[in-house]
Amino acid sequence: MLCFTRQDLRVLEELGDLNPLRLSNPIPQPGRERLRHLVIGSSEGVRGAINHLHLLQYAEQREWSRLVTIPRSGILITPEQGEVFSLLRRDRQISM
Repeated sequence: MLCFTRQDLRVLEELGDLNPLRLSNPIPQPGRERLRHLVIGSSEGVRGAINHLHLLQYAEQREWSRLVTIPRSGILITPEQGEVFSLLRRDRQISM
């Protein structure tokens, strides 16, 4: 996964006419902050993480978007002005 902190014209040129995926992001309720979680991995891994967060009573499974396949060109994440970013990497055991 690549995260760009500034626009890199070479990357934008490679994307060509690819339209960015717009996920619904309604305005949060007064007095609340909107956090956005992004889980990237295999379908099984992402579903497993979602299920685990559900078991921890952190988030209902139905609150997550459908799974979205990442195109060969990759993804470009564009946060709002003033937001920060943190990434957790963790390996999981693949059952054989």
